[in-house]
Amino acid sequence: MIRTTVCDLFDIEHPIALGGMGSASSPALTAAVSRAGGLGAMGCHYLTPEQIRERTAATRKETNKPFGLNFLLFDTREDSFAAALDLRPAVMQFAWARADQDLKSYFDRAHEAGCKITYMAGAVPETVRAAKAGADVIIAQGSEGGGHVGWMGSLPLIPMVVDAVGPIPVLAAGGFADGRGLAAALALGAQGILLGTRFLASVESPLHQNFKRAIVDSDGHDTQLSEIPDIAAGLVWPGAMTRSRRNKFVERWSGREWALRQNRAEANARLRAAREAGDIDEGPLSMGQDAGLIRDIPPAAELVRRIAREAEDILARKLPSLLAS
Repeated sequence: MIRTTVCDLFDIEHPIALGGMGSASSPALTAAVSRAGGLGAMGCHYLTPEQIRERTAATRKETNKPFGLNFLLFDTREDSFAAALDLRPAVMQFAWARADQDLKSYFDRAHEAGCKITYMAGAVPETVRAAKAGADVIIAQGSEGGGHVGWMGSLPLIPMVVDAVGPIPVLAAGGFADGRGLAAALALGAQGILLGTRFLASVESPLHQNFKRAIVDSDGHDTQLSEIPDIAAGLVWPGAMTRSRRNKFVERWSGREWALRQNRAEANARLRAAREAGDIDEGPLSMGQDAGLIRDIPPAAELVRRIAREAEDILARKLPSLLAS
């Protein structure tokens, strides 16, 4: 069994974490990952205090294992954040702070509640800022990942962050979908991986079945970085682009973002309706380039065990066989 410092820190069996994916997370998925020995996560951004309490209770009903509550700092409601702290989760997870936000004030409050802290970023200076503010684990996110990402790829970013924030442990995110990715992340100096797209294509994922199938059918080349989904939603993320499936909606507005802003309300209503209907041509689907590695829709627990087993085999048998005696 692979055991790293994040396993000891979070009291988990495998150095495998679920991304806190907002509307794409659910108590069932969170609990399934944690029950299997990974670190589950619940996206709390845009949830009311009551919704956070209800979903945390539902998760705890399914597992007594550790999991995290995830917040986007640039758009965090104080009442929702306070409600999450009152629940005293094992981990409080943060990402996407504005440059003028004081990370330490958030981290100190979470530590006072007995929580461990993770902070995700896609650039070295931001990870250093979080390390100085007291983060227990840094998540280095490469631009290959789905959803909101920065501009640097995982391969150079991860060792750069490891060097910059050590000895604080680092989780690697962005483009990881299997045991090969976990073994590679460990070789780059990370202490585990965080996955989003891979868990979207799981039994417990709340995505419409059509969107899950679109991930499985992807060859990994059908995503693009743009601001179009955010413009339609009326959101401004600090320094982020969103990687999503290239579909008719994205292509319709590409190069015509000015027109999308003029017709935002109508476009957003169409997006919401398409999401509910499972319309993969018109609905938004955040997914990473690692979709090209995904070929099935298994239970989340099976994924955790499979990834751990594949990585163990690589580290124990395949890599040592390359060394001359």
